[in-house]
Amino acid sequence: MTNLSPRPSRTLKVSGICAALMAVVIVIIGINTRAGHDARLKDWTDRQAVPTVSVSQPGGAIEGNRLILPGRFEAYARAPIYARVSGYLKNWKVDIGGAVKTGQLLGEVETPDLDQELLQAKADLASAQANVSLAETTATRWQNMLKTQSIARQEVDEKVGDYQSKQAIVKAAEANVNRLQALKSFARILAPFDGSVTARNTDTGALINAGGSTALPLFEVSDTRKLRLYINVPQNYVSHIKPGGKATFAVPEYPDGNYEATIQSTSGAINASSGTTLVQLLVDNATGKFLPGGFVNVTLQFNDKAGILSIPASALIFDQHGLKVATVTADHKVSLKTVTIARDLGKTLEIQAGLSATDNVIENPPDGVGEGDLVKVAEAPAKTAK
Repeated sequence: MTNLSPRPSRTLKVSGICAALMAVVIVIIGINTRAGHDARLKDWTDRQAVPTVSVSQPGGAIEGNRLILPGRFEAYARAPIYARVSGYLKNWKVDIGGAVKTGQLLGEVETPDLDQELLQAKADLASAQANVSLAETTATRWQNMLKTQSIARQEVDEKVGDYQSKQAIVKAAEANVNRLQALKSFARILAPFDGSVTARNTDTGALINAGGSTALPLFEVSDTRKLRLYINVPQNYVSHIKPGGKATFAVPEYPDGNYEATIQSTSGAINASSGTTLVQLLVDNATGKFLPGGFVNVTLQFNDKAGILSIPASALIFDQHGLKVATVTADHKVSLKTVTIARDLGKTLEIQAGLSATDNVIENPPDGVGEGDLVKVAEAPAKTAK
């Protein structure tokens, strides 16, 4: 009987142990690899969760501290002339566009009814004067008779009273004649001041009704040698408006021209519905170049806009607490600041208060950005050399 060698058995055991050790090593390596991958994935996820934003610092006021507003021309003096007497237009002397002087005749009204009233009033005055003359003679005679004690004093007093009464009637008749004569003078329609006729709403033979509430003025005279220019200035800029200040304006009919106006006065009140105040400017129009009622673009140049900064309109955040702007602090956290808008220029906003020139403003804040949120600031693109 032969003996079997134990060596193969030991070899098998050693091989099994090595295989087990290798398996353990592989498992450990796999676990470590997965743990490292998870850590890198978590780190990558955390980095991706921090939004990247572009920032810029506020700039100065836009358009060289200018404010451009629409306005309208009006005549410096304008007088619609209505009829004061009824009748028919006898003639007119000046058509629209014609220059007139103070007191110049514009037209005449035929007044047959008023003429008859005046004749009757003069006749009544003559009758009253005749009656007072008779009453005066009678009162004088009775006063002389009283001296002889031939009549009673009561009768004398009655005659004197009748004389005084007839004097009052004469004064009333004179006043009526004067009234009708003054009214008759309005049959001549005269220009109230130097200017030009800007409207004529009647013609020869037209029926004239005085005092009609819906009647059009017969003529309109305007002084266009100077013009008033009216604009509505926002409340934020009212403090910059000073009488005597200068402004420039442009009109559509002369697109290449640039003209000057002088600030004359303001209304001294803010319109509650528009938040603006009415400003009146004075324009020299001796050449007649500009027309009343014309549209104007007025440019107000301000010398001081201290504290006014400009930011992109996309930077503005509006929530239940009002208007805010998101800025980035030195430790890359968001700070929300409440701002006041001075002027909205579309793509750009002028900020009156709430920001400083050194703030880093987020140009396009992410949705839901809040106070203290961590953000990553994008690097500014490198400028290419020309």
